[in-house]
Amino acid sequence: MMKKLLHAKFGWVIILLLLVAVNYAFSLFRFRADLTSEKRFTVSQATRNMLEKLDDRVDITLMMGGDMPAGFKKLAGGATDLLNEFKEISSNNISFRIEKPGENMDDSAKAALVDSLRMLGINATNVKAQTKEGDAQEEQLVYPGAVIKYKDRTMGIDFLQGQNFQDGLNSLNNAEALLEYKLASGIDKITQDSVPLIGYLSGNGEPVDYRVYDLIERTLRPNYAFRIIPVDSVTVIPPVFQALLIVKPVTKFSDAQKLKIDQYIMHGGKVVWMLDNLYASLDSLQRSEGRFVAFDMGLNLDDLLFRYGVRINQDLVQDLQCDKIPSVIGSMGDKPQIQLLPWPYFPLLRNTSGHPITKNLDYVASQFPQSIDTVKADGVKKTVLLSSSTESRILNAPAIVEWASVRNEEDLKKFTRANIPVVMLLEGRFQSLYANRLTKAMADSFAAAGLPFKAENEKGTMVVAADGDLLLNGINQTDGPIPMGMNAYTRQQYANREFILNTLEYLVGNMGILETRGKDYTLRLLDKTKYEASKSSWQLLNIVVPVVLVMLFIALYQYLRKRKYAR
Repeated sequence: MMKKLLHAKFGWVIILLLLVAVNYAFSLFRFRADLTSEKRFTVSQATRNMLEKLDDRVDITLMMGGDMPAGFKKLAGGATDLLNEFKEISSNNISFRIEKPGENMDDSAKAALVDSLRMLGINATNVKAQTKEGDAQEEQLVYPGAVIKYKDRTMGIDFLQGQNFQDGLNSLNNAEALLEYKLASGIDKITQDSVPLIGYLSGNGEPVDYRVYDLIERTLRPNYAFRIIPVDSVTVIPPVFQALLIVKPVTKFSDAQKLKIDQYIMHGGKVVWMLDNLYASLDSLQRSEGRFVAFDMGLNLDDLLFRYGVRINQDLVQDLQCDKIPSVIGSMGDKPQIQLLPWPYFPLLRNTSGHPITKNLDYVASQFPQSIDTVKADGVKKTVLLSSSTESRILNAPAIVEWASVRNEEDLKKFTRANIPVVMLLEGRFQSLYANRLTKAMADSFAAAGLPFKAENEKGTMVVAADGDLLLNGINQTDGPIPMGMNAYTRQQYANREFILNTLEYLVGNMGILETRGKDYTLRLLDKTKYEASKSSWQLLNIVVPVVLVMLFIALYQYLRKRKYAR
């Protein structure tokens, strides 16, 4: 058959047309097998459902073109492969291109572009790369992120946001593991016509000043609808608020205020508690003579939280894995010598549960946190989100705060506690604290507001953090409010902002897309011991075996040729 085609008048044309037809047919049916144990190349069903429902074009610009170090090239390659997959799933409603920011631009245009990217949340990463000429290194700005456009909306995604820049290859690996979540979450948010409404409770000394500027203006408003709720000015907290933030209150809660919060939860509201049970601050230490006693805040919330399944203890958590502050280490003449030293009262919290909220997340900075215990609450599941390291300890009340809390080797040996819980997730069927304590006047006021009293909810979720400072930002004279989680002295940025964004996404967002944060990308590195032991064998195999195979092929060819013509 093939011989007839080859000798036919238009045989080659027919074969060419057949090849084109077969190639086109196979292009219509794409098959891909993910053989990795962690399924790194498999797009989740939640992401597929979101992409398939797109009703208009989404344009994505990947800001990772041009020459980059190997780790960033790998990240760019992973993003490109994923966007190709997105494009196919969305029936070409996803389009993307790759650009190198600032290429072929003059200095003024390049500066304007950099400012625009910074406003969109995409920050440059300064990396060092080998030059082509020799061993010297040159600095290079890389923008590991993407700009998403949908209709008249624009948003930026920073692939390295929430990663520890000191962690090198592991940070890039974590960033690659989070690519699907960040891109899918961005597409999901920008295509939504309505966004959840988040409430911020005030009335008990909660900060409404520059200390929450980063939380409100840079974190909540760009992603959600936002309102401040004066608790004493409303009869009930309306369930139109999908989530409620209670951040660092400093005055006692009355029963009327607690009842409003309780019934908001019973009617399906989600709450993020950021509480200090003990009063302790760096300002107080600076005003005192190097030490003071942390005292009870008296918030009157213990019974409410106990009913929901947790207790914030009267103690302070210290950790050797901690942030740094300026400390006086001596003096030269009449001038003190100041150095940045780790301070155990400012632990760097980490994830131990593998929960999607905190999976692949950098450290979260805390200040004077307390520990959390769980108590019996039927139908409530408790998950530790953030905890201390394996070298921590607890100072029980009355807890003394002092500059030099660790003086010698003996003090270091006391840091024997591990994974002390500081932030807890509660999920399940919560029981009202006021189920058998409600007066008729209270019941009538709720009924008049159109929100009848409920003794329990059907399914609730809340996050309780034993540190009111987790979401606050610092302030300095040069920059004004700095980002939350940033050390004002070292300029080290921790993942506090990503933590609250992930928390709110879990409470009110697309749960399926958030679960893609749970992906693991295993770094399959060579075993150096085995590599050194078998180095010569593999070199021999790669050099000799190809030559031997070629010689065998030539010998076999010559043998068959002689045999053929010998006849």
